Amino acid sequence: MDIQFVAQIDASADVVAFPVRKGEASALGALLGAAAKQARFEGAAGAIAETAAIDGEQAKRLLLVGIGEGSVHDLERAGASLVARLQTSGVTKVHVDFASAGQTDEDDVLAFAMGAKLRNWRIDTYRTRLADNAKSTLQTVVIASPAGDLSARWGSYSAVADGVALTQTLVAEPPNIVYPETFVDRCQHLADLGVELEVLDERQMKALGMGALLGVAQGSTRPPRLLAMRWNGGTPGDAPVVFIGKGVTFDTGGISIKPAAGMDMMKWDMGGAGAVAGAIKAIAGRKAKANVVGVVGLVENMPDGNAMRPGDIVTTMSGQTVEVLNTDAEGRLVLCDAITWAQKAYDPKIIVDLATLTGAMVISLGHEYAGIFANDDKLAADLIAAGEGSNNKLWRFPLSPAYDKLIDSPIADIKNVGPREGGSITAAQFLKRFVGEGVAWAHLDIAGMAWADKDGAVYGKGATGYGVRLLDRYIADNHEG
Repeated sequence: MDIQFVAQIDASADVVAFPVRKGEASALGALLGAAAKQARFEGAAGAIAETAAIDGEQAKRLLLVGIGEGSVHDLERAGASLVARLQTSGVTKVHVDFASAGQTDEDDVLAFAMGAKLRNWRIDTYRTRLADNAKSTLQTVVIASPAGDLSARWGSYSAVADGVALTQTLVAEPPNIVYPETFVDRCQHLADLGVELEVLDERQMKALGMGALLGVAQGSTRPPRLLAMRWNGGTPGDAPVVFIGKGVTFDTGGISIKPAAGMDMMKWDMGGAGAVAGAIKAIAGRKAKANVVGVVGLVENMPDGNAMRPGDIVTTMSGQTVEVLNTDAEGRLVLCDAITWAQKAYDPKIIVDLATLTGAMVISLGHEYAGIFANDDKLAADLIAAGEGSNNKLWRFPLSPAYDKLIDSPIADIKNVGPREGGSITAAQFLKRFVGEGVAWAHLDIAGMAWADKDGAVYGKGATGYGVRLLDRYIADNHEG
Protein backbone atom coordinates (compact mmCIF):
# COMPACT_ATOMS: atom_id res chain seq x y z
CA MET A 1 0.00 0.00 0.00
CA ASP A 2 1.22 3.47 -0.91
CA ILE A 3 0.65 6.08 1.79
CA GLN A 4 1.08 9.71 0.76
CA PHE A 5 1.02 12.93 2.77
CA VAL A 6 -0.22 16.24 1.39
CA ALA A 7 -1.25 19.66 2.70
CA GLN A 8 -4.83 19.58 1.42
CA ILE A 9 -7.39 17.33 -0.21
CA ASP A 10 -7.44 17.33 -4.00
CA ALA A 11 -10.73 18.75 -5.28
CA SER A 12 -11.10 15.74 -7.59
CA ALA A 13 -11.09 13.22 -4.73
CA ASP A 14 -14.15 10.99 -4.94
CA VAL A 15 -13.66 9.00 -1.73
CA VAL A 16 -12.94 11.13 1.32
CA ALA A 17 -12.71 10.16 4.99
CA PHE A 18 -13.07 12.64 7.84
CA PRO A 19 -11.52 11.76 11.22
CA VAL A 20 -13.86 12.69 14.10
CA ARG A 21 -13.04 12.80 17.79
CA LYS A 22 -15.42 11.24 20.26
CA GLY A 23 -18.19 13.65 21.19
CA GLU A 24 -17.52 16.04 18.32
CA ALA A 25 -19.88 14.59 15.72
CA SER A 26 -22.40 17.31 16.51
CA ALA A 27 -19.98 19.92 15.16
CA LEU A 28 -20.06 18.45 11.65
CA GLY A 29 -21.91 20.17 8.83
CA ALA A 30 -25.49 19.38 7.89
CA LEU A 31 -24.75 16.48 5.52
CA LEU A 32 -22.11 14.75 7.65
CA GLY A 33 -24.00 15.53 10.82
CA ALA A 34 -27.08 13.83 9.42
CA ALA A 35 -25.01 10.80 8.41
CA ALA A 36 -23.60 10.61 11.92
CA LYS A 37 -27.01 10.85 13.53
CA GLN A 38 -28.54 8.19 11.29
CA ALA A 39 -25.70 5.79 12.05
CA ARG A 40 -25.59 6.65 15.76
CA PHE A 41 -22.00 7.59 15.16
CA GLU A 42 -20.36 9.36 18.09
CA GLY A 43 -16.70 9.20 17.12
CA ALA A 44 -15.68 6.06 19.05
CA ALA A 45 -12.30 4.78 17.91
CA GLY A 46 -12.73 2.71 14.76
CA ALA A 47 -16.41 3.49 14.26
CA ILE A 48 -17.42 4.40 10.70
CA ALA A 49 -20.44 6.09 9.16
CA GLU A 50 -21.01 6.71 5.46
CA THR A 51 -22.96 8.94 3.17
CA ALA A 52 -22.78 10.17 -0.41
CA ALA A 53 -22.87 13.59 -2.03
CA ILE A 54 -23.14 15.01 -5.52
CA ASP A 55 -20.57 17.64 -6.44
CA GLY A 56 -21.42 18.91 -9.87
CA GLU A 57 -21.49 15.80 -12.01
CA GLN A 58 -19.32 13.80 -9.62
CA ALA A 59 -20.66 11.44 -6.96
CA LYS A 60 -18.55 11.40 -3.82
CA ARG A 61 -18.33 8.74 -1.13
CA LEU A 62 -17.89 10.34 2.27
CA LEU A 63 -16.89 8.46 5.42
CA LEU A 64 -16.70 9.50 9.04
CA VAL A 65 -13.98 7.68 10.98
CA GLY A 66 -14.00 7.79 14.75
CA ILE A 67 -10.64 8.53 16.40
CA GLY A 68 -11.93 8.28 19.96
CA GLU A 69 -10.07 10.39 22.49
CA GLY A 70 -7.21 10.86 20.04
CA SER A 71 -4.69 8.56 21.73
CA VAL A 72 -2.07 6.79 19.63
CA HIS A 73 -3.92 3.50 19.92
CA ASP A 74 -7.25 5.16 19.02
CA LEU A 75 -5.72 6.71 15.91
CA GLU A 76 -4.13 3.44 14.84
CA ARG A 77 -7.46 1.67 15.29
CA ALA A 78 -9.15 4.36 13.19
CA GLY A 79 -6.68 3.99 10.31
CA ALA A 80 -7.00 0.23 10.45
CA SER A 81 -10.79 0.41 10.51
CA LEU A 82 -10.86 2.60 7.40
CA VAL A 83 -8.67 0.17 5.48
CA ALA A 84 -10.73 -2.81 6.62
CA ARG A 85 -13.86 -1.03 5.38
CA LEU A 86 -12.45 -0.19 1.95
CA GLN A 87 -9.91 -2.95 1.29
CA THR A 88 -12.15 -5.05 -0.97
CA SER A 89 -14.74 -2.37 -1.77
CA GLY A 90 -13.55 -1.61 -5.29
CA VAL A 91 -12.06 1.68 -4.12
CA THR A 92 -8.43 2.11 -5.17
CA LYS A 93 -7.66 5.42 -3.44
CA VAL A 94 -9.02 7.16 -0.37
CA HIS A 95 -8.24 10.68 0.81
CA VAL A 96 -8.23 11.38 4.55
CA ASP A 97 -8.92 14.96 5.64
CA PHE A 98 -7.28 15.60 8.99
CA ALA A 99 -7.86 19.33 8.59
CA SER A 100 -11.42 18.75 9.76
CA ALA A 101 -10.42 16.70 12.81
CA GLY A 102 -9.76 19.63 15.11
CA GLN A 103 -6.33 20.04 16.68
CA THR A 104 -4.00 17.37 15.30
CA ASP A 105 -0.24 17.08 15.15
CA GLU A 106 2.22 15.04 13.13
CA ASP A 107 2.16 12.12 15.55
CA ASP A 108 -1.63 11.83 15.21
CA VAL A 109 -1.39 11.63 11.45
CA LEU A 110 1.47 9.14 11.52
CA ALA A 111 -0.36 6.91 14.01
CA PHE A 112 -3.41 6.86 11.73
CA ALA A 113 -1.20 5.98 8.77
CA MET A 114 0.50 3.24 10.79
CA GLY A 115 -2.82 1.61 11.59
CA ALA A 116 -3.79 1.78 7.93
CA LYS A 117 -0.62 0.07 6.75
CA LEU A 118 -0.73 -2.59 9.47
CA ARG A 119 -4.33 -3.54 8.66
CA ASN A 120 -3.63 -3.79 4.95
CA TRP A 121 -1.66 -7.05 5.33
CA ARG A 122 -3.34 -10.18 4.03
CA ILE A 123 -2.26 -13.42 2.41
CA ASP A 124 -4.12 -14.65 -0.68
CA THR A 125 -1.26 -16.67 -2.17
CA TYR A 126 -3.12 -19.96 -2.34
CA ARG A 127 -6.65 -18.76 -3.10
CA THR A 128 -7.04 -19.50 -6.81
CA ARG A 129 -10.83 -19.02 -6.93
CA LEU A 130 -11.12 -15.78 -5.02
CA ALA A 131 -14.17 -13.84 -6.23
CA ASP A 132 -13.48 -10.44 -7.74
CA ASN A 133 -15.45 -8.70 -5.01
CA ALA A 134 -13.27 -10.40 -2.38
CA LYS A 135 -9.97 -9.27 -3.89
CA SER A 136 -8.06 -6.38 -2.42
CA THR A 137 -8.46 -3.17 -4.43
CA LEU A 138 -7.25 -0.42 -2.11
CA GLN A 139 -3.83 0.75 -3.25
CA THR A 140 -3.35 4.31 -2.02
CA VAL A 141 -4.16 6.32 1.09
CA VAL A 142 -3.60 10.07 0.75
CA ILE A 143 -3.59 11.91 4.08
CA ALA A 144 -4.01 15.68 4.15
CA SER A 145 -3.09 17.60 7.29
CA PRO A 146 -1.67 20.96 8.36
CA ALA A 147 1.64 19.14 8.88
CA GLY A 148 1.93 18.62 5.12
CA ASP A 149 4.49 16.16 3.78
CA LEU A 150 5.54 13.68 6.48
CA SER A 151 7.41 11.31 4.19
CA ALA A 152 10.72 11.78 6.01
CA ARG A 153 9.27 10.71 9.36
CA TRP A 154 7.04 8.06 7.83
CA GLY A 155 10.04 5.96 6.78
CA SER A 156 10.70 4.63 10.27
CA TYR A 157 7.02 3.86 10.86
CA SER A 158 6.77 2.07 7.53
CA ALA A 159 9.87 -0.01 8.35
CA VAL A 160 8.25 -1.27 11.53
CA ALA A 161 5.04 -2.13 9.67
CA ASP A 162 7.14 -4.05 7.14
CA GLY A 163 8.67 -6.01 10.01
CA VAL A 164 5.21 -6.88 11.33
CA ALA A 165 4.16 -8.00 7.85
CA LEU A 166 7.19 -10.31 7.59
CA THR A 167 6.21 -11.95 10.87
CA GLN A 168 2.59 -12.32 9.82
CA THR A 169 3.60 -13.93 6.55
CA LEU A 170 6.01 -16.37 8.18
CA VAL A 171 3.40 -17.38 10.75
CA ALA A 172 0.57 -17.69 8.22
CA GLU A 173 2.40 -19.74 5.59
CA PRO A 174 1.64 -23.49 5.59
CA PRO A 175 4.21 -25.84 7.13
CA ASN A 176 5.05 -27.50 3.82
CA ILE A 177 6.16 -24.08 2.58
CA VAL A 178 7.87 -22.60 5.65
CA TYR A 179 10.09 -25.09 7.45
CA PRO A 180 13.59 -24.60 8.90
CA GLU A 181 15.47 -24.30 5.62
CA THR A 182 12.90 -22.07 3.93
CA PHE A 183 12.48 -19.90 7.02
CA VAL A 184 16.18 -19.11 6.60
CA ASP A 185 15.60 -18.41 2.91
CA ARG A 186 12.79 -15.97 3.75
CA CYS A 187 15.23 -13.99 5.92
CA GLN A 188 18.03 -13.66 3.37
CA HIS A 189 16.72 -10.29 2.19
CA LEU A 190 17.63 -8.83 5.59
CA ALA A 191 21.22 -8.73 4.35
CA ASP A 192 20.14 -5.97 1.94
CA LEU A 193 19.31 -3.85 5.02
CA GLY A 194 22.78 -4.40 6.47
CA VAL A 195 21.98 -7.37 8.72
CA GLU A 196 24.75 -9.94 9.13
CA LEU A 197 23.40 -13.48 8.81
CA GLU A 198 24.91 -16.67 10.21
CA VAL A 199 23.37 -20.11 9.74
CA LEU A 200 24.29 -23.28 11.63
CA ASP A 201 23.33 -26.61 10.08
CA GLU A 202 22.79 -29.97 11.75
CA ARG A 203 26.45 -30.98 11.55
CA GLN A 204 27.64 -27.74 13.16
CA MET A 205 25.05 -27.94 15.93
CA LYS A 206 26.01 -31.53 16.66
CA ALA A 207 29.66 -30.49 16.98
CA LEU A 208 28.60 -27.80 19.46
CA GLY A 209 26.67 -30.32 21.55
CA MET A 210 23.15 -29.01 20.99
CA GLY A 211 21.57 -32.30 22.02
CA ALA A 212 18.29 -30.75 23.17
CA LEU A 213 17.51 -28.86 19.97
CA LEU A 214 18.65 -31.77 17.80
CA GLY A 215 16.62 -34.18 19.89
CA VAL A 216 13.44 -32.33 18.95
CA ALA A 217 14.40 -32.31 15.27
CA GLN A 218 15.46 -35.95 14.92
CA GLY A 219 11.99 -37.26 14.09
CA SER A 220 11.61 -35.05 11.01
CA THR A 221 13.00 -35.34 7.51
CA ARG A 222 13.35 -31.54 7.58
CA PRO A 223 16.83 -30.73 8.90
CA PRO A 224 17.06 -28.12 11.68
CA ARG A 225 18.75 -24.77 11.46
CA LEU A 226 19.93 -22.08 13.84
CA LEU A 227 19.79 -18.60 12.33
CA ALA A 228 21.50 -15.54 13.81
CA MET A 229 20.68 -12.06 12.49
CA ARG A 230 23.01 -9.30 13.70
CA TRP A 231 22.35 -5.56 13.38
CA ASN A 232 25.33 -3.38 14.29
CA GLY A 233 23.79 0.07 14.53
CA GLY A 234 25.20 1.11 17.89
CA THR A 235 28.62 1.81 19.32
CA PRO A 236 31.17 -0.67 17.95
CA GLY A 237 32.18 -3.19 20.57
CA ASP A 238 29.16 -2.63 22.81
CA ALA A 239 27.47 -5.87 23.89
CA PRO A 240 24.30 -6.43 21.87
CA VAL A 241 20.79 -7.01 23.12
CA VAL A 242 19.89 -10.54 22.06
CA PHE A 243 16.38 -11.64 21.12
CA ILE A 244 15.84 -15.40 20.90
CA GLY A 245 12.83 -17.03 19.23
CA LYS A 246 11.32 -20.48 19.35
CA GLY A 247 10.98 -21.67 15.76
CA VAL A 248 9.06 -24.95 15.74
CA THR A 249 7.76 -24.65 12.21
CA PHE A 250 5.28 -27.45 12.82
CA ASP A 251 4.54 -29.19 16.09
CA THR A 252 2.76 -32.54 16.10
CA GLY A 253 3.84 -33.06 19.69
CA GLY A 254 6.21 -35.79 18.54
CA ILE A 255 5.67 -39.19 20.15
CA SER A 256 3.52 -37.42 22.77
CA ILE A 257 1.26 -36.59 19.86
CA LYS A 258 -1.34 -33.85 20.05
CA PRO A 259 -5.06 -34.44 19.41
CA ALA A 260 -5.96 -34.24 15.72
CA ALA A 261 -8.48 -31.44 16.20
CA GLY A 262 -6.71 -28.13 15.76
CA MET A 263 -3.30 -29.62 15.02
CA ASP A 264 -3.25 -27.75 11.71
CA MET A 265 -2.80 -24.55 13.69
CA MET A 266 0.55 -25.74 14.96
CA LYS A 267 2.14 -24.09 11.94
CA TRP A 268 2.24 -20.96 14.11
CA ASP A 269 4.36 -22.61 16.79
CA MET A 270 7.23 -20.64 15.27
CA GLY A 271 5.57 -17.36 16.26
CA GLY A 272 8.47 -16.43 18.55
CA ALA A 273 11.02 -16.93 15.78
CA GLY A 274 8.77 -15.02 13.40
CA ALA A 275 8.55 -12.11 15.83
CA VAL A 276 12.33 -12.01 16.23
CA ALA A 277 12.88 -11.99 12.45
CA GLY A 278 10.28 -9.24 12.03
CA ALA A 279 11.81 -7.19 14.84
CA ILE A 280 15.26 -7.37 13.27
CA LYS A 281 13.74 -6.24 9.96
CA ALA A 282 12.04 -3.32 11.70
CA ILE A 283 15.16 -2.32 13.64
CA ALA A 284 17.42 -2.53 10.60
CA GLY A 285 14.84 -0.91 8.33
CA ARG A 286 14.71 2.24 10.43
CA LYS A 287 18.50 2.17 11.02
CA ALA A 288 18.24 1.92 14.79
CA LYS A 289 21.28 3.19 16.67
CA ALA A 290 21.70 0.02 18.71
CA ASN A 291 23.43 -3.35 18.52
CA VAL A 292 20.82 -6.08 18.34
CA VAL A 293 21.00 -9.77 17.51
CA GLY A 294 18.13 -12.10 16.71
CA VAL A 295 18.70 -15.84 17.18
CA VAL A 296 16.10 -18.41 16.18
CA GLY A 297 16.19 -22.16 16.66
CA LEU A 298 14.32 -23.79 13.80
CA VAL A 299 13.01 -27.36 13.95
CA GLU A 300 10.04 -29.48 12.99
CA ASN A 301 8.68 -31.79 15.72
CA MET A 302 7.41 -35.01 14.15
CA PRO A 303 6.69 -38.61 15.27
CA ASP A 304 8.95 -41.09 13.53
CA GLY A 305 10.94 -44.26 14.15
CA ASN A 306 13.88 -42.01 14.89
CA ALA A 307 11.94 -39.52 17.03
CA MET A 308 12.85 -38.64 20.58
CA ARG A 309 10.95 -40.80 23.08
CA PRO A 310 9.43 -39.98 26.46
CA GLY A 311 12.04 -41.13 28.93
CA ASP A 312 15.04 -40.19 26.77
CA ILE A 313 17.81 -38.12 28.31
CA VAL A 314 19.49 -35.47 26.18
CA THR A 315 22.60 -33.45 26.89
CA THR A 316 22.27 -29.74 26.22
CA MET A 317 24.99 -27.46 24.87
CA SER A 318 25.45 -26.15 28.42
CA GLY A 319 26.33 -29.66 29.59
CA GLN A 320 23.18 -30.01 31.69
CA THR A 321 21.18 -33.17 31.08
CA VAL A 322 17.42 -33.22 30.56
CA GLU A 323 15.02 -36.10 31.11
CA VAL A 324 12.37 -35.77 28.41
CA LEU A 325 9.07 -36.84 29.92
CA ASN A 326 6.87 -35.28 27.26
CA THR A 327 8.03 -34.66 23.69
CA ASP A 328 5.32 -32.02 23.30
CA ALA A 329 7.25 -29.80 25.75
CA GLU A 330 9.78 -29.28 22.98
CA GLY A 331 10.03 -25.50 22.72
CA ARG A 332 12.06 -25.17 25.89
CA LEU A 333 14.49 -27.77 24.53
CA VAL A 334 15.02 -25.66 21.42
CA LEU A 335 15.37 -22.44 23.39
CA CYS A 336 17.80 -23.71 26.01
CA ASP A 337 20.44 -24.56 23.41
CA ALA A 338 19.81 -21.31 21.54
CA ILE A 339 20.23 -19.37 24.80
CA THR A 340 23.50 -21.13 25.58
CA TRP A 341 24.87 -20.57 22.09
CA ALA A 342 23.90 -16.89 22.06
CA GLN A 343 25.70 -16.28 25.33
CA LYS A 344 28.87 -17.93 24.07
CA ALA A 345 28.72 -16.18 20.69
CA TYR A 346 27.82 -12.64 21.77
CA ASP A 347 28.42 -12.29 25.54
CA PRO A 348 25.22 -10.22 25.89
CA LYS A 349 24.12 -8.38 29.00
CA ILE A 350 20.45 -8.70 28.07
CA ILE A 351 18.51 -11.61 26.59
CA VAL A 352 14.80 -11.64 25.76
CA ASP A 353 13.27 -14.85 24.45
CA LEU A 354 9.87 -15.20 22.83
CA ALA A 355 7.95 -18.42 22.43
CA THR A 356 4.50 -19.83 21.90
CA LEU A 357 5.49 -22.04 24.78
CA THR A 358 2.57 -23.21 26.92
CA GLY A 359 -1.16 -23.73 26.64
CA ALA A 360 -1.26 -22.86 30.32
CA MET A 361 -0.49 -19.25 29.41
CA VAL A 362 -3.62 -19.08 27.27
CA ILE A 363 -5.66 -20.42 30.19
CA SER A 364 -4.15 -17.75 32.43
CA LEU A 365 -4.36 -14.68 30.20
CA GLY A 366 -6.54 -15.56 27.24
CA HIS A 367 -5.70 -13.53 24.16
CA GLU A 368 -5.25 -10.09 25.72
CA TYR A 369 -1.75 -10.24 27.20
CA ALA A 370 1.41 -12.28 26.79
CA GLY A 371 3.15 -13.46 29.94
CA ILE A 372 6.53 -12.15 31.02
CA PHE A 373 8.99 -13.77 33.41
CA ALA A 374 12.22 -11.99 34.27
CA ASN A 375 15.22 -12.22 36.56
CA ASP A 376 15.68 -8.43 36.47
CA ASP A 377 13.08 -5.91 37.62
CA LYS A 378 14.27 -3.08 35.39
CA LEU A 379 14.20 -5.25 32.28
CA ALA A 380 10.71 -6.43 33.18
CA ALA A 381 9.49 -2.87 33.75
CA ASP A 382 11.04 -1.62 30.51
CA LEU A 383 9.45 -4.42 28.50
CA ILE A 384 6.06 -3.92 30.12
CA ALA A 385 6.24 -0.20 29.33
CA ALA A 386 7.18 -1.00 25.72
CA GLY A 387 4.22 -3.35 25.60
CA GLU A 388 1.86 -0.60 26.71
CA GLY A 389 3.32 1.82 24.20
CA SER A 390 3.09 -0.62 21.30
CA ASN A 391 -0.21 -2.21 22.39
CA ASN A 392 1.59 -5.59 22.54
CA LYS A 393 0.74 -5.96 26.22
CA LEU A 394 2.55 -8.04 28.86
CA TRP A 395 1.59 -9.31 32.31
CA ARG A 396 4.30 -10.36 34.75
CA PHE A 397 4.38 -13.78 36.39
CA PRO A 398 6.61 -14.94 39.27
CA LEU A 399 9.89 -16.82 39.26
CA SER A 400 10.90 -18.54 42.48
CA PRO A 401 13.22 -21.30 43.68
CA ALA A 402 10.09 -22.85 45.18
CA TYR A 403 9.12 -23.96 41.67
CA ASP A 404 12.50 -25.49 40.88
CA LYS A 405 11.84 -28.66 42.83
CA LEU A 406 8.91 -29.37 40.48
CA ILE A 407 11.32 -29.91 37.57
CA ASP A 408 14.13 -31.68 39.38
CA SER A 409 14.70 -35.10 37.84
CA PRO A 410 15.65 -38.20 39.83
CA ILE A 411 17.79 -39.44 36.94
CA ALA A 412 19.08 -36.29 35.18
CA ASP A 413 19.79 -32.66 36.06
CA ILE A 414 16.33 -31.49 35.08
CA LYS A 415 13.12 -32.81 33.54
CA ASN A 416 11.36 -30.99 30.75
CA VAL A 417 7.92 -30.84 32.38
CA GLY A 418 6.57 -30.42 35.86
CA PRO A 419 3.02 -31.05 37.10
CA ARG A 420 0.00 -29.56 35.36
CA GLU A 421 -0.33 -26.72 37.82
CA GLY A 422 1.96 -23.75 37.25
CA GLY A 423 2.91 -25.07 33.82
CA SER A 424 3.96 -21.72 32.39
CA ILE A 425 6.03 -20.95 35.47
CA THR A 426 7.90 -24.26 35.49
CA ALA A 427 8.65 -23.79 31.78
CA ALA A 428 10.20 -20.41 32.59
CA GLN A 429 12.11 -21.92 35.52
CA PHE A 430 13.51 -24.48 33.08
CA LEU A 431 14.85 -21.77 30.78
CA LYS A 432 16.25 -19.77 33.68
CA ARG A 433 18.69 -22.60 34.41
CA PHE A 434 20.46 -21.86 31.14
CA VAL A 435 20.95 -18.11 31.70
CA GLY A 436 24.42 -17.13 32.86
CA GLU A 437 25.28 -15.19 35.99
CA GLY A 438 24.92 -11.43 35.51
CA VAL A 439 22.78 -11.67 32.38
CA ALA A 440 19.45 -9.83 32.55
CA TRP A 441 16.89 -12.16 31.01
CA ALA A 442 13.20 -12.09 30.22
CA HIS A 443 11.01 -14.84 28.82
CA LEU A 444 7.86 -13.86 26.93
CA ASP A 445 5.27 -16.61 26.56
CA ILE A 446 3.21 -15.43 23.58
CA ALA A 447 1.11 -18.58 23.11
CA GLY A 448 -2.16 -16.65 23.20
CA MET A 449 -1.03 -13.76 21.03
CA ALA A 450 0.61 -15.01 17.82
CA TRP A 451 -2.70 -16.01 16.20
CA ALA A 452 -6.22 -14.64 16.54
CA ASP A 453 -9.57 -16.19 15.70
CA LYS A 454 -11.14 -12.76 15.25
CA ASP A 455 -10.14 -9.33 14.02
CA GLY A 456 -8.01 -7.17 16.30
CA ALA A 457 -7.49 -3.43 16.43
CA VAL A 458 -4.87 -3.36 13.66
CA TYR A 459 -4.97 -6.88 12.18
CA GLY A 460 -7.48 -9.22 10.67
CA LYS A 461 -8.24 -12.76 11.78
CA GLY A 462 -5.12 -14.91 11.63
CA ALA A 463 -1.48 -14.01 12.19
CA THR A 464 -1.16 -10.96 14.43
CA GLY A 465 2.52 -10.08 14.15
CA TYR A 466 2.65 -9.81 17.94
CA GLY A 467 6.05 -9.02 19.40
CA VAL A 468 7.61 -7.02 16.59
CA ARG A 469 6.46 -3.60 17.75
CA LEU A 470 7.11 -4.54 21.37
CA LEU A 471 10.75 -5.42 20.74
CA ASP A 472 11.29 -2.45 18.44
CA ARG A 473 9.78 -0.08 21.00
CA TYR A 474 11.92 -1.60 23.76
CA ILE A 475 15.08 -0.93 21.72
CA ALA A 476 13.98 2.60 20.76
CA ASP A 477 13.14 3.57 24.34
CA ASN A 478 16.08 1.97 26.13
CA HIS A 479 19.04 1.41 23.83
CA GLU A 480 19.17 4.36 21.44
CA GLY A 481 20.66 7.64 22.58
